[in-house]
Amino acid sequence: MTTELLAPLDLAFWHLETADHPMHLGALAVFTAAAGTSGGAGVLELLAARAAAVPRLRMRVRDVLLPVGGAAWAVDKGFDVRRHVRRLPLPEGDFAAEAARLAGELMERPLERGLPPWEMYVLTPGPAVAGAGGGRGAEEGGRPFAVLVKLHHALADGMRAVAIGAGIFDQIADARSAGVRKVRPVAPRSWLPGPWQVAGLARGRIEELGRAVGIGASVVRASRLDPRGTPALTAGSSGTRRLATATLDLEDVQRIRRATGGTANDVLLATVAGALRRWMLERGERLPAVPPRALVPVSRRRPGSQPGSGNKLSAYLLALPVAEADPRARLAAVREGMDRNKSDGPWRGAGAVALLADQLPALAHRLGAPLAGNAARMLFDILVTSVPLPRSRLSLGGCPLREVYPMAPLARGQSLAVALSTYGGRVHVGLVADGKAVPDLEQLARGMTDELEELLRVIG
Repeated sequence: MTTELLAPLDLAFWHLETADHPMHLGALAVFTAAAGTSGGAGVLELLAARAAAVPRLRMRVRDVLLPVGGAAWAVDKGFDVRRHVRRLPLPEGDFAAEAARLAGELMERPLERGLPPWEMYVLTPGPAVAGAGGGRGAEEGGRPFAVLVKLHHALADGMRAVAIGAGIFDQIADARSAGVRKVRPVAPRSWLPGPWQVAGLARGRIEELGRAVGIGASVVRASRLDPRGTPALTAGSSGTRRLATATLDLEDVQRIRRATGGTANDVLLATVAGALRRWMLERGERLPAVPPRALVPVSRRRPGSQPGSGNKLSAYLLALPVAEADPRARLAAVREGMDRNKSDGPWRGAGAVALLADQLPALAHRLGAPLAGNAARMLFDILVTSVPLPRSRLSLGGCPLREVYPMAPLARGQSLAVALSTYGGRVHVGLVADGKAVPDLEQLARGMTDELEELLRVIG
């Protein structure tokens, strides 16, 4: 793999990072140790070997002369996987709670920018843990352990991160070593475009600029110069991170969807809105007159296409009806809002602000990152993202994967992000928050399960 320029959106994520707002994605994967294993040194060595075999994980970012302000991916000639993969034993106590606590602390730390921007940690239980308190894997009698993965957002969006991270699992690693995947040869292509190609490129560029003008106007209209909302969502940054998790039954989500219409994602967004309402009321806060707005990322990758490199994202903006007391009405409002978004498409509206990155030169990303970062607070209040996972059962060294909690980064001015992934008939919810702004994050996590139960109750 040779030098490759960072795409504009990747470059934006690279320059948006600050010490208080590291721009890496994360996932906390919980396994049950197989018979005769402990999830310790053996898993660490296996994880290191498989991570080292993923070409993308050997790449680091370096500055380039041209374009001015640009950067490129280049092979790290001094790559040492031991600088990226580590084992950390947890203290005695409840495994799930200790793993979430440590994962939150590790998510605070920016990745070292001179190295390939990723890390993995094997979290093993303390001596007092014999399966109790370790999540579903513990309930099934095995001793749990976890793997925390951190990937810089410049390296991957959610779908690309899954494609990279999947290389550590037995099913994908075994298929790769057996040569199951075939890479189609790319036909040679001249770097000199023909006249019809030039005309097509010019026409496409005009269309892109016109779309960018429309998005920019939507952003201006949607921006709030005096944003108001719950104090927790508008608090200043402390640079700390806290993680909380929740697990929802996918069949419950589908049952609600079948009874009310819409999509499973509509049900999950309504669950987030209801959980926020419960949490605000428990905190003794007045429900905001202006509903908090969620940024809901949308992949621009075509279904069935190769994941490719870099970020290919747009997004929708959705008002979360937290002031609405009726769960059915909340779900209806979410469904109507998402239907409007889908009718407009991911190429229009203020939520498509990520597409503007493609219209800016590299130097603008380098110099304009502070301004762009501060603008996020005026546009949205909370990130709510869904991360697709393989449907098949996965394992690591014969140890079955039981739970996987995705984690999204916090943009500047944001104190809460919600990420959801579906695996093994469950929806796993990863909540990442500023540790000082949201010290009661576990209450919000409980609100997710309580709200889904309430939706089930009202549909009968």
